Amino acid sequence: MNTTSCQSISFDFGGKFLPPVYILVFIIGLGANGWGLRSMQRNWTKLGNVNIFVLNLGLADILYLLTLPFLMVYHFMKSNWIFGDAFCKVTRFFFNMNLYGSIGFLTCISVYRYLSIVYPMRMKGRITVTHSVAISVMVWLLVSVQCVPDMFFVKTKYKNNTATCYETTTMDHVEEYLKYSLGRTITGFCIPFLIILGCYGHVIVVLCRTNTIEKVLKQRSLKLLFILILLFSVCYIPYHVLKNLNLWSRVLAKLNKCSEWSNKVYISHQLSRGLVCLNSALNPLVYLHVNEDIITQLRQFFQRARQAVTRLSFASSQAHVV
Repeated sequence: MNTTSCQSISFDFGGKFLPPVYILVFIIGLGANGWGLRSMQRNWTKLGNVNIFVLNLGLADILYLLTLPFLMVYHFMKSNWIFGDAFCKVTRFFFNMNLYGSIGFLTCISVYRYLSIVYPMRMKGRITVTHSVAISVMVWLLVSVQCVPDMFFVKTKYKNNTATCYETTTMDHVEEYLKYSLGRTITGFCIPFLIILGCYGHVIVVLCRTNTIEKVLKQRSLKLLFILILLFSVCYIPYHVLKNLNLWSRVLAKLNKCSEWSNKVYISHQLSRGLVCLNSALNPLVYLHVNEDIITQLRQFFQRARQAVTRLSFASSQAHVV
């Protein structure tokens, strides 16, 4: 560790990497979530207990996706925020609500799947849609309590007629933000992650030991486990680890104790920011798991698309013959 300033950090990397990711996530995420929510609306009377959580998961994604165009403009203007201090905080707040709301509702889905497999007879008929709605409200309240303090940190900094919209906060308050970030990581990520690991660890044991569980239920449980592993390994774990490491490197930089890994941590954190955004495009995979109607619709869509391509190819070949 040395006492030099962090001149070597590539601060422009995020501006080059994030906009294409935002565009991709916005298009795929909005289309997939919109399709999923529309399908669930058509089948509202068929909604089960788990589908209530999936519905809230989709709403959390839509909430964040609607802020992405403003972040695209921000990066296209070379990191110049033109929408004001308040809206900078709002966009970061919606990101955090989506992130920790998604983790919260995925945890609820995992617990419900755990109860339905491990204690099927004991839990049958005891958990109603009303219970699911009440739990969803509690999740939103808990996530809000975790995310509201973030609104009180300074998010914008003005220099040479350019406004920077910070994901975390300015250097003046970075020490306090690191403490807050570590606390939110424990309550909003680590504890739910441990709950999910515990649930699916027990589920795997039960599935291996019991032969009375339906094959379809086993397959659906394993598919959901795969989706959760994908989400946490790609989106959530790298982001939380690298975000806190980046905050720690900023604390060291403020003390003029920049280390050689500061630039690597910064670039890795920007990569993790792009990956964590993918959760809004990957969460619709949960729709496919719990809503069989969507799978049927997808099959019909691809079947119609294949038939249309076949007809076009046939018509084109006939035209060449003529």
